[in-house]
Amino acid sequence: MDQLLKILQMNALESRENIARMLDVPPAEVGARIADFEARGIIRGYQAILNEDQLNLDRVTAVIEVKVAPQREGGFDTIAGRIARFPEVQSAYLMSGTYDLLLFVAGANLREVASFVSERLSPLEGVLSTSTHFMLKTYKRLGILMQPENTDERLTITP
Repeated sequence: MDQLLKILQMNALESRENIARMLDVPPAEVGARIADFEARGIIRGYQAILNEDQLNLDRVTAVIEVKVAPQREGGFDTIAGRIARFPEVQSAYLMSGTYDLLLFVAGANLREVASFVSERLSPLEGVLSTSTHFMLKTYKRLGILMQPENTDERLTITP
C-alpha cells in the first residue's frame, strides 16, 4: 500500500505539511495525490473512531451471518448490494465458510434490530438463513484499543 495511504489511515487529520516531511515530497504533491485518491474512489471518506461505550448511546449493534442463494446474473453482488442499501446496515462483507455475508447492523434497541431481521432482511428473495449476534462491549475497533492501557506495572498489594 502507498505510504501516504498508511499515514492517512493512522491519522487523517495529519497536516499535509507534516505528511510531506514524512514522505520527503512537496506539500503540493501530497495534496494532489490525496485529491487523486479521492477522485478514483480509493479514499471513500474520513471518520473519527469513537468509543461508543463511553457515549451512553441508546443503540445496539449486531453482527449478522447471512446465507444467500447467489443469483444467476450477478452472483452474490446483486443481493449483497440490495442488503447493503438498508440504512441499518453499517458494513457488509462477502465471506468464505459456512455463511456468505457478514453484516454489522445498528438499531435503537434489540427489538428494532430483531424487527429489521425478521421483517426486512429474512423475507428478501435469495436470503436462505440468518444468525444474529449482539455485540456487548467493544475492546478494539479498526486497530484502536477502546480501553486505556494500564501503564502502572506495579503489583497490586491487598491487605
